Amino acid sequence: MQIFQQTLSLAQRPRGFHLITNEVLRALPDIKKIRKGFCQVFIQHTSAALTINENADPTVRKDFEMFFNKTVKENDPDYAHDYEGSDDMPAHLKASLLGASVMIPVINGALALGIWQGIYLCEHRNHGGNRSIVITAWGE
Repeated sequence: MQIFQQTLSLAQRPRGFHLITNEVLRALPDIKKIRKGFCQVFIQHTSAALTINENADPTVRKDFEMFFNKTVKENDPDYAHDYEGSDDMPAHLKASLLGASVMIPVINGALALGIWQGIYLCEHRNHGGNRSIVITAWGE
């Protein structure tokens, strides 16, 4: 069993859904040494999330943003947690809906993503700042 781990600092991105698959792979080149195993990608933040979805058509990412903004509205007077701005509590809720990590099988040194799948950073803040990701791969 081999275990490889790397922390990746992602540059600040605007609010929205951003493909980060290539950045993850560049950060952990040792994944090529794993014949069969798993890779977990974990975000160390509570107002951004990770998910896997469509990696080809950018309108999917726009539709994700539209859906989450309609589903979890800003400026709700019922939110008690509002001292960090109107986008903060909705960002926490969106991050909880999507999740803090993704798990991907590794086959013959590559992520076993489907042909149209990619890893998204889901940035829910207007000014979220840099984001830290921990990538851990293990296997034979």
